[in-house]
Amino acid sequence: MRLVATFALCALTAAPQDWPQFRGNPQLTGVAAQSLPDELKPLWTYEAGDAIESSPAISGGAVYVGASAGELLALDLATGKLRWKYKTGEPVGESSPAVSEGMVFIADLGGVLHAVNAADGAGAWTFKARSEIKSSPVVVDGKVLVGSYDQVLYAVSAKTGKLAWTVETAGPVHATPAVFEGIAYIAGCDENFRAIRVADGKELFTVSSGAYTGASPALAGGKAYFGTFDNQVLAVDLVARKILWRYEHPTRKFPFYSSAAISGDRVVVGGRDKMIHCLNAATGKANWTFTTQARVDSSPAIAGNRVYVGSNDGRLYVLDLASGKKVWEFAAGADLPSSPAIGEGRLVIASSDGAVYCLGGRGL
Repeated sequence: MRLVATFALCALTAAPQDWPQFRGNPQLTGVAAQSLPDELKPLWTYEAGDAIESSPAISGGAVYVGASAGELLALDLATGKLRWKYKTGEPVGESSPAVSEGMVFIADLGGVLHAVNAADGAGAWTFKARSEIKSSPVVVDGKVLVGSYDQVLYAVSAKTGKLAWTVETAGPVHATPAVFEGIAYIAGCDENFRAIRVADGKELFTVSSGAYTGASPALAGGKAYFGTFDNQVLAVDLVARKILWRYEHPTRKFPFYSSAAISGDRVVVGGRDKMIHCLNAATGKANWTFTTQARVDSSPAIAGNRVYVGSNDGRLYVLDLASGKKVWEFAAGADLPSSPAIGEGRLVIASSDGAVYCLGGRGL
């Protein structure tokens, strides 16, 4: 009971303005603490000049995002003007920035984790893994956690970059770790879901998912939710340490690469079946589906009673959380593999042609 109660408390005490990491918080729920204006409009666009798969972070009036050009960009949230660029040396893939205590952390495809000063873009330290990193860093208890394709989950000191511990798995660690109450949870390419103590890296338990998994788990109510390449979405009971339910569309058999968002009793996730699925968190039964024109690898964000998600058809969709009805859409003109970030009354998302878009309401 304590685990469930403290999960609810965490949702209430989330920072109101920022979206400082992939999925907005260490539990990876994809939920913003504040809603967006009913009517959105494009406020600015920044052209990075190369593809962007990384998802933005919003913190302290700035947007941070990685680019395939081998850069970490800091943009002014109000104007879209470049504040600074940091050269990573290797392309940044899907790894998304995490902002904590004046530092920005991001990893590149050369396998290097970078710590960068948020104020001026000066490098503080780097840590080298043995293979590429597509996982997004998560900062918790003074440590930065990040997975690598060398099959290792790393924990390093946020201040110094010194290695604290490693956990070896049997496959690439593609997903971002979700963290709650000192425990990190990773869904793996080795078909296992693991619970690892942040303090010392001790593996507490493992649950077999039975499928290759690229999506990151989302934590809420003592459960973890994630999709697999076996065309299913799973709920894992973290107290009983077992799979609670499996969802599979009755006719559309495609992998789930998108990470889920959770609000109340609703789990929302994109699929490579071109659909967005809303499931009941307790039962795994479908509440509704919405069909786009291409696969949905972008992970949904929820703000208030609306869902915001990109599709590879080049559109950002705004859907009603209760019904799945389309409220609005924005045509970016290129694939949107990046996931939306929501903070300070604005939404930011990046596209495969290197554009960073900021949307908000009139008068902001």
